[in-house]
This record gives sequence, C-alpha cells and structure tokens, in this order.
Amino acid sequence: MCAYDFDEMIDRRGSNCFKWDMASKIFNHGDLLPMWVADMEFASPAAVRDAITSRAAHPVYGYGARPDSYFQSYIDWAEKRYDFGVKKEWLLFSPGIVPALSIAVIAYTAPGDGVMIQPPVYPPFAGVIRDNGRRVVENELAYKNGRYEIDFDDFEKKAKGGVKLFLLCSPHNPVGRAWKREELERMASICYKNGITIVSDEIHADIVYGGYKHICTASLSEKIREITVTLQSPSKTFNITGLSISTAVISNEDLRRALKSHIERFHIELTNIFGIVAFEAAYRHGESWLVDLLKYLEANRDMAAGFISRELPRIKPINPEATFLMWLDFTGYKLPQKELVETIIKKGNLGLNDGVTFGAGGEGFMRLNFACPKKMLEDGLMRLKTAFHRV
Repeated sequence: MCAYDFDEMIDRRGSNCFKWDMASKIFNHGDLLPMWVADMEFASPAAVRDAITSRAAHPVYGYGARPDSYFQSYIDWAEKRYDFGVKKEWLLFSPGIVPALSIAVIAYTAPGDGVMIQPPVYPPFAGVIRDNGRRVVENELAYKNGRYEIDFDDFEKKAKGGVKLFLLCSPHNPVGRAWKREELERMASICYKNGITIVSDEIHADIVYGGYKHICTASLSEKIREITVTLQSPSKTFNITGLSISTAVISNEDLRRALKSHIERFHIELTNIFGIVAFEAAYRHGESWLVDLLKYLEANRDMAAGFISRELPRIKPINPEATFLMWLDFTGYKLPQKELVETIIKKGNLGLNDGVTFGAGGEGFMRLNFACPKKMLEDGLMRLKTAFHRV
C-alpha cells in the first residue's frame, strides 16, 4: 500500500507544459492523450514543493549560489543509493544532461572524431554528435528473444577504429536495460585499453525495479573512474525536469577542467534558484516517496505488459528493468513506419514516441511512457487497442 497518492489525476493543460500543451501541434491532431515526453504525471514530493514555495516567498529572485549543503545532499544520496563515493570537488553544474552531453563532445573530441553510441537510443545522443561536427559511430544493440544485449565483438571493433568518446546510456533509454556489472566492466575495459573517455548518462539511475540494480560506471574501479564522466540529476526521479538542474561527477582533474572551461565559456554555470532548493530537498527528503513511486511504477509496467500481451499479441512489449518507458515492438504488423505512427495517432488518439527517432533498430518500434495514474494508463492502453482493432 502506497503512502502517497499516485492515483491523483492532475490536469497539466494550460500550465505551459510541453508534453500536453504542445501535443496537438506536434502530432497535428487534437484530443490526443500524450504518453511520449519522459516526465511523469505525478506531483513532485511535498518536501520539494515546500522548498520551492518557501524560496518563492522571498521577494527577490536574483542570481543563485549553490551552498555546501547542496553538494552534500548529492554526495550522501550517491553513497547510500549507488555505493558511489564522491568528493565535492568532483562536482560540476549543468542545466541539464543533454547540454552536458553536448559540452562533453566539444570538450573531449575534435571535429571529425568518432563518438560511439548504442542505438536505438535517446535521440539527442546522435544529435549532440552531429550538431558539433563529430562522427556518429553506432554499436547497435542486439535484439534477441525480446531483450537487448550488447554486441561486444562490434563494440571492440569500433573502439579500435579511432573512437575518442563513448556516450553510454545507463540505464538505457528506450530499451530499459539496467546494465549488469559484467557488461559495464567489459565495455569500460575496452574503452580503457583504447584510450576512450566514457560519458555515462545515468539520469534514470533511481528508476530501477525489483531484481535489478543500478551500478555507476565510475564506481567499477579507480582506473575506470579516471576515464569516466558521470551525469546525474534528480529531475526524472522526482519529476522536476522543468527546473533545469543536473550534475557532472568527474574525479579526473584534466577531464573536469576541460568540461568546466566549456561550461564557463558558454556562461551557463549559474543555477536556477528554485532548482537549487529542489535539488537539495529531493535528495535529502525524497527517499520514502521514491520507494512508493517504484512500487507504483512497477505495477503500471506489469499491467501494461500484461494488457498488451493479452489483448494485442502482435505487439511485443520489451519489459523494462529500469526507467518508466516501455519500448514496443510492432513489427508483427509489418506496417511502414509512417502508417504505424498515423494509425496510433489518428485511430487511437494517442501520442507515443516514433521509434525511428531513436536511430538504428528503431523502425517498427514505438516508446510508451507509463509514469501516470493507473486510470490514465488504462485509457492509453484502450486507445492502443482501438487503433489496432481492425489492423
């Protein structure tokens, strides 16, 4: 039994909400249920809202400064939740994970250098590489028996081919893998041997389900820590993505100095004042809320997978080990991607993420966000059934 009310239906329309207020324009369709953007339909923890309200009560909203307690809140959280020992001097601020990925590409590579990713993967991974004039190197994940694995032969071959940087998604969005220690160790070892810096996007680190565990790449060993940049944030965990706050953890002084110099070059080192207090409140007081959230999300995950398997057997749900996102295999319908997308939008009045945007291996797939009240999830699943009733 959850102590928090995750069943509450909160109307986000008219709140300048990208997910809801932009849906009809982006999908070119009205009366659509948006289950795409990776934020949640739940109220953030009361402690976070109280911290923001208290700060808002002060009438001056000038430039913000991060106090020692801000840093310590993350240090304590990382130690307790991931067994990851962190020092204050290792921490840098970024307004988000994607800006940090982009800056890392600039800081650690030169134009034309190869940067490796593992598609199908969160679209900005390829975007930050191409947008900065670097070369995308794809180590496509292997889809076997309804599960994704790393093609290590290809990974090692690509690593030896002049790659300078590896952008790791851990846990992986959209396929939902919480990488095992031995998988991380093998990838990290190959990178170490080939002089490749690892940037590990761990924004979904806290959304991991029973039987699985998040392991910080940098915690594998001291030598791996020295080639790894860890990107984390409370934004997905506590539903505060709109506050634009994240942290980069870098023990290697040279790597830290390089990233810091570019953060300063772009003049983005100052923090949103509401983000500062929300960050600290989330990490200090949000754990009990998270424990109940995970129970609720796991029940949603199982309900969605069960419904789809039972009612829509030609769709294969990839049951996530982590994240609140479900990768759906529609290849059983043998539909062109454009027709697949339009069927979901026009016949189901439902907005999902188009699998093609996730790169290689995304055709025939869609991504569904199940971080919402059960009533809304049931609505979305019924819309999906309606869309494919006669297909």
